[in-house]
Amino acid sequence: MTRPFRVIDTGVRPCRDQMAFDQALIECHKAGEIPDTVRFLTFPPSVLVGRHQAISQELNLPACREAGVGIGRRITGGGALYLDEGQFGWELIFSKQSLGLTNLGDVAREICEAAAAGLSKLGVAVKYRPRNDLEVEGRKISGTGGFFDGDTIFYQGTTLVDMDGARMASLLNIPVAKLAKRGQTSGAQRVVTFTELFDGTPPPVAEIKQALLDGFAERLGIAPQWGEITEREEEVAREIFDEEIGQDEFTYSIDNPSQPADVRSGSFTGRGGTIAAHVRLEGPAQNRIREIVVTGDFFVTPPSTILNLEAALRGVMVDEIEAEVARFFEEAQVGLLTAAPADFAQAIRNAIEGAEVVEPVG
Repeated sequence: MTRPFRVIDTGVRPCRDQMAFDQALIECHKAGEIPDTVRFLTFPPSVLVGRHQAISQELNLPACREAGVGIGRRITGGGALYLDEGQFGWELIFSKQSLGLTNLGDVAREICEAAAAGLSKLGVAVKYRPRNDLEVEGRKISGTGGFFDGDTIFYQGTTLVDMDGARMASLLNIPVAKLAKRGQTSGAQRVVTFTELFDGTPPPVAEIKQALLDGFAERLGIAPQWGEITEREEEVAREIFDEEIGQDEFTYSIDNPSQPADVRSGSFTGRGGTIAAHVRLEGPAQNRIREIVVTGDFFVTPPSTILNLEAALRGVMVDEIEAEVARFFEEAQVGLLTAAPADFAQAIRNAIEGAEVVEPVG
């Protein structure tokens, strides 16, 4: 039996308003106040960091402020993004039992393959590239990410219809190593748009959105039906904006964690993304963790997992890190998208040793 999914479009709204609406959808869905939903959304010129990223390391903040773009922090993991009216976002909010998906990796694969199949109906060969990208001939046309919150799954993506690559590159601090791994020298080379693929005349946005809905319907076995945004959703979104997501305290909550002189920093880059750790040690032999901050473009569900991991590692002896990280993830019942518990332990070990390690490709 196909499951009905309401379809809504919140149009163009400031970036923090859009992300407050994300959380409102989750809260309303968990409370049984809204059905399973597909949402489309569009941003004015904005830069967004992932939930666990250090904002000053990912964004050229002086350039962002001079350009007057919106600055926000997503509720999902992953890397920094530049968005404007040339792209649109899409999201699915649904119950685990709706699609029978209980693993974050399975969710990513099934939704991304459905989106790729839908977009391919427009005449371009879109492919899913694990862990969370859609590509055309090796160039990214959509990035995705999501998490579980209880029984509710939230999964989102972007679709690049058009983009100012030079502006994106001027606002984001794109690591050279990340580009070199793909044989590219700039962020603009990494992405491709429908405008480029269709020689300057892309399909209408409404047609692209419908192609996505068709892909979701056919591959996920759902029945998308256009519906209305509820007053309750708007009310909850306003409350969340005022209390957290719309505020600078949330947006800048992770910023330059390695700045103090006694903090040791290191990272590990593997299939699950880059994990950076910033550690302050204590004790006569400096062999016990006093404080730790973990950042990066990885995906983990629920988002509070990283805060809980940081708390669990305070007071742990340096020679017990690997065992304690493994124990934490074994007991925490969390979802990881490609990244493994050992990757987090390696990043912490590298921080203590002042190292940056990139896992060989292949």
